[in-house]
Amino acid sequence: MKRQYFGTDGIRGTVGQAPITPDFVLRLAHAVGRVLKKSESRPSVLIGKDTRISGYMLESALESGFNSAGVDVVLLGPLPTPGVAYLTRAQRASLGVVISASHNAYPDNGIKFFSAQGTKLSDEWELAVEAALEEAPSWADSAQLGRARRLNDAAGRYIEFCKSTFANDLTLRGLKLVVDGAHGAAYQVAPQVFHELGADVVSIGCAPDGLNINKDVGATHPRALIEAVKAHGAHYGIALDGDADRLQLVDATGRLFNGDELLYLMAMERIARGEKLAGVVGTLMTNKAVEMAFRSHGIEFVRAKVGDRYVLEELEKRRWLLGGEGSGHLLALDRHTTGDGIVSALQVLQACQRSGRKVGELLADLRLFPQTLINVRLAAGQDWKSSKALAAEIERSEAALGDDGRVLIRASGTEPLLRVMVEARDAKQAEACARRLVAVVEAG
Repeated sequence: MKRQYFGTDGIRGTVGQAPITPDFVLRLAHAVGRVLKKSESRPSVLIGKDTRISGYMLESALESGFNSAGVDVVLLGPLPTPGVAYLTRAQRASLGVVISASHNAYPDNGIKFFSAQGTKLSDEWELAVEAALEEAPSWADSAQLGRARRLNDAAGRYIEFCKSTFANDLTLRGLKLVVDGAHGAAYQVAPQVFHELGADVVSIGCAPDGLNINKDVGATHPRALIEAVKAHGAHYGIALDGDADRLQLVDATGRLFNGDELLYLMAMERIARGEKLAGVVGTLMTNKAVEMAFRSHGIEFVRAKVGDRYVLEELEKRRWLLGGEGSGHLLALDRHTTGDGIVSALQVLQACQRSGRKVGELLADLRLFPQTLINVRLAAGQDWKSSKALAAEIERSEAALGDDGRVLIRASGTEPLLRVMVEARDAKQAEACARRLVAVVEAG
């Protein structure tokens, strides 16, 4: 059975258009409740959300849908996605639900789920929910209806959890930080975490109005953070996205460090502390220089498909701890069950405070390869995978690049586009190879 509603990260779309409508979301919650009732007599779910104006409407629909199936609901209010994952586990709930469209603008929203262990759910579970959606509803009678309550100290509990992932013998005293909450789910908790650990905190992107989430701020718009760090003379800037599961970091000079670099730093900090690190998981898009650097330290590196759920799957399969994406989704499974922008930032700052060195100094031996990425629009029905001319050009490019570069060509999952990416030590060579590959695709 093919999934109809679930994508790589739950169900997402434009509010008011199927499937992000209150009637469908009510049906969805009812269907999820029926799936839960097959294994539990009285399930309970936690519901958190980001700051989009549509969150109120979708929260009410979810609450009604779950209650109508005999499932108890605990409302958390605005809380980062990883905060919902943590509290689901801590509260021994059956399921965690997040209302968010992550880094998208406010007209979009989505629903995603966490297991009782605070992890992403399997494809099989999603298929079971989709099958339940096709069945007629089975409304609970009055005596069996679920109840709803609010967990008033949800934010405080999550703040304490985040602080617990930072070394007890260290503080952030002496550091001035700019914290950008993207006008999203972390607008309250993120500044508080860093402040309570001793940092002097300047907040930006922490004034949500329901319509400004991710607007010109946050991890997807780091220019605001760079300018604020320089204006306030801060040591570092930390930018999160709308649901606070990804991180971008800026130093005092305005240099932006991406997820590939921060993942490498986190791994090297563990090696410096004498920890054993069997391997690290990246994605197809991870810079080749990172892969080569890991291998030079005797650390195995494996690439997963693009998407943090696939990184997590690979980590769990290999029983490794560290993985991530260049976008800033970073996973440290001995700290949290899912990607967490605040926890990731604390791991980076911990490395700096423990070593007495700046981020740039800790990454001095890593030089990312220049990368050229070109999106090519495909003609209707164009079968690029069977193109002999493209295969031959890929082979020529890879031979020319040797061990000092790579070619990656993949189709977009949402648009009729082919993404052509070439990395090389030399930027001009990367661009030249990419242009030749694009020309072959465009020639059909």
